[in-house]
Formats: sequence, structure tokens, C-alpha cells
Amino acid sequence: MTARRMLSGRILPWVCLLALGACGPSPKEEATTPAPATQADASIAPASTEAPATTPSAKADAGPLSCADEIGATAAQKRADLCRQVSPATRPPCNVANSCAMIEDEIARSCSLFASKGDPMPECRIDPKSKEAAAAVVERYYSALNARDFGTAWQQWGDDGPPNQTMDRFAAGFADTRSTHVTIGTLAPGDAGAGSIYQPVPVTVDATLDDGTRQRFRGTYVVRRVNDVDGATPGQLRWHIDSAKLTPVR
Repeated sequence: MTARRMLSGRILPWVCLLALGACGPSPKEEATTPAPATQADASIAPASTEAPATTPSAKADAGPLSCADEIGATAAQKRADLCRQVSPATRPPCNVANSCAMIEDEIARSCSLFASKGDPMPECRIDPKSKEAAAAVVERYYSALNARDFGTAWQQWGDDGPPNQTMDRFAAGFADTRSTHVTIGTLAPGDAGAGSIYQPVPVTVDATLDDGTRQRFRGTYVVRRVNDVDGATPGQLRWHIDSAKLTPVR
């Protein structure tokens, strides 16, 4: 299924009705490119990268957009330095050659890990349990999609990615998409139930296809984390996308 179909107002895997979680594979320090057969947004601001139009094959060959190319070498290095300060990993992905979304995901993972142990770090600017941290998951998702870092985007849905989608199908769904831009709306208080906390995140998504076609969608992502219960794993205690419902704006 192509992104053109996914963004056209038909029955779409991530647009109309989606009931589609947050520690991924072991991170590596070197720049990494998610393998096609593996798993598809910290302030609340629109996540957007306007990449030049390219053919699908050229985009695939280019690999993910580096953080240095996305926001500049100086800003990217500041994010990478913060990532190294907070990450407990032996070889964290805190490298400006990786996507900004991958670096931010490692920062969020580390902040959540230490907060779950009752020892929050001053470098963590957002409370990992807050609704703002939940909204940041959606921002990282779109940031990763814009960078064509489908592995990091996948991980925002959890270890197994969106339900009923392989990594190949997930990535192929965005083959004709040049860029997406997400704007987060006003966050209402979340709901608790059955040992989990659910945070609605209202969004407006503007998409541009390779042929220049522009489309807009509005709706809500629901981001979930397990409540602070005994036996919960670090991954379960992190916010991850649980479901989404977006509809085209005519």
C-alpha cells in the first residue's frame, strides 16, 4: 500500500481507525540504518522536515536523514551530548549521523528508566510520566517518518510495531510521501484503567506527497503507559502509541 493511498481518505492503516509500545532493539553508538526486515515526536512543537522531492528508489538508497543535516551540526551535537549525559547504554545511539528522532528517543528512554527507579535526572527537561512526555512520542513518530528512520518510528508503537503490519509494509506505506508536519493540540487530562494510563493527544497532520499534492488530517492519538505497578518493565512504563483515529479535512 503506498502513502498516496494512505493519505487519500480511503480506509488507511494509520489514518481512519487504528488500534495499533516503547523499548526497541539494543541501541548502537554508530550511525545506524534500520534493516528493511526489522521494526515504523521533547518540547511540544511541530515536527517537520521539508525534504526535496526524490524518487522512491533514491530515497530508499539515501537512508535516514542525519540529525546534523536536519537541524545543523551545532544543534545536533548539543542533542547528542545531552544524550550521552543521560544514557546508561554502553554504546548509545548518541551520534549526529543518526536521526534526531533516534537521539531523542534514547534521551526519553533514559529519562524514563531513571525516573522509574525514583532517581530523576536534572537533565531530563520533561517529566517522563507527564502528558507532555506522551505528546512527545507522537512528535518523535513524525520526526522519524520525516527522516525516513522507519525503525525509530516503528518503536513508537512498541516492540511489535503497529498491529498487523510488517516492517516492509509499514515503510512502503510512506514511499510516496515527501514530508509530514504534525501540530499538537491542547492536552486534556489522561484516563486510568486496568493498570494503564491513557493520554489522548489531539493532532493536525499536514502531508505533502512527492508530486506536490498536499493533504490534511485531524484526529487523536491515544498514548499509553503501564501504571507504576510492581513487576512492570522499563518498556511498559514508557509512553507508547496505543491507537489513532485520523480523518481527512476537506
